[in-house]
Amino acid sequence: MNKPEVIKKRTRTAQKKSKGQVEAEISSALLTFEKEHMGRGPVDVRSHIIEDMVLIRLKGVLTPAERHLATDDAGTQLIKQVRAKLLENSCDILGDVITGITGINVVSFHTDISTKAGERIIVITFEQDVEEKFSYS
Repeated sequence: MNKPEVIKKRTRTAQKKSKGQVEAEISSALLTFEKEHMGRGPVDVRSHIIEDMVLIRLKGVLTPAERHLATDDAGTQLIKQVRAKLLENSCDILGDVITGITGINVVSFHTDISTKAGERIIVITFEQDVEEKFSYS
């Protein structure tokens, strides 16, 4: 089985990376991941390292069909369920990519999507403090 492009593009962890560089690499990896798994990427991706977590905000994630589906509560719930399931099924792939960038093992993924704002939030937790590793005094 061929590995997805997102695996091939991952970068090596270097001790001299800054927190900002790691956040940018994570954002880039998520953009590639969304394009490969959803068929299109978000308009904007921002990642923020906070202690042993990374908070990722993806803007403009809904497809035209999803925007149409989100006009009622049943459609909104369906979008949330499908998107959560897609991420759950891809956690191993995405976890490997994020671990490759940070050099720290991923513990868990959490996600929610706002169909009103067209945004998705992903929180990734790690087994140690990521911020401490990439912050320099």
